[in-house]
Amino acid sequence: MKLPGYATAASTEGYRKRFEKGLAPEHFRQAQGLWLSSIGLGTYLGNHDAETDQLYHDAIVRALESGCNVIDSAINYRFQRSERAVGTALKELVAKGYRREEIVIATKGGFIPYDGAPPQDPRRYFEETFVKPGIAQLSDIVANCHCMTPNYILNQLDRSLQNLDVESIDIYYVHNPETQLGKIPREEFNARLLKAFEALESAVAAGKIRMYGTATWNAYRNDPAAKDYLSLAEVAAIAEKAGGKEHHFKVIQLPLNLGMTEALSLSNQELEGKKQTTLAAAQALGISVMCSASVLQGQLTRNLPAIINETFGGLNTDGQRALQFVRSTPGVTTALVGMKQAAHVDENLQTAKLPPASWEQYSKLFQS
Repeated sequence: MKLPGYATAASTEGYRKRFEKGLAPEHFRQAQGLWLSSIGLGTYLGNHDAETDQLYHDAIVRALESGCNVIDSAINYRFQRSERAVGTALKELVAKGYRREEIVIATKGGFIPYDGAPPQDPRRYFEETFVKPGIAQLSDIVANCHCMTPNYILNQLDRSLQNLDVESIDIYYVHNPETQLGKIPREEFNARLLKAFEALESAVAAGKIRMYGTATWNAYRNDPAAKDYLSLAEVAAIAEKAGGKEHHFKVIQLPLNLGMTEALSLSNQELEGKKQTTLAAAQALGISVMCSASVLQGQLTRNLPAIINETFGGLNTDGQRALQFVRSTPGVTTALVGMKQAAHVDENLQTAKLPPASWEQYSKLFQS
């Protein structure tokens, strides 16, 4: 039986109160009517084997028990195995007395996922899995890896619900839609995104998801002249076409870390005739921001400059300082970090015992 329910205001507030004595109050932030932890667990990296499945399962359980109630995945992560590990962990957590309604689950669809392991014949796998059942055609695929037609997106959503073993997903992203830009004209891209958003609005109405967004890599960080650039205001306008003024396009995900600061430092978004950063534009549009690659897949966990240590005092490791940079950035809801080791969960959640750095403290990085 699938886990019923979805994250709610009352239950996420109850989760926050579980940690009032151990964690800094500012660790939890309100976004879209929910209380979300400022550190979230990502499930991208790792081998496609049972050992890694168990590591993720254990890490997710540890994270939820330690004050992290945001779990981020995607159907293509580790050939669907990451979503399944999230699902088994959720069942254990509920058995331990946690509630589904306390936990914010996010996942993504758009890339072609294999099932458990890479197939010997990828083309045959695609034809058997998607073409013959009428889910997608070869002509729907862009860059040999990406599809966002309504039938395909809804099929992937249903598979994610099955993998996660839940009745409803809190945040569902179209995964790196900019993959299609440069391969198709922008006018065609906008039409495809509109159809994808219409499908996701129908999924909200059906109770399968609570809200949706776009999880991106380059799109919101690039120069507007770049082929794969996305204007957040234009994407929001497409969502309004799909769902009216009360549309459910509420969240974006993009990289932000000490080495990739564009969301904070680059005024590449235009809103009401004014150039601003993606973080500022999102805030103005009522869109929450989740940040991926907080420690850049481990590259920012060692050998950071001395000024980082000076700026983010009270922390013991460079990984914690890198995480503190992201969670202290104005306009960020949650800093996502891949964690498949319980020891990494323990290390990263130590950061949650401190409040985010003040702007006076934080801004020293940009004065040096």
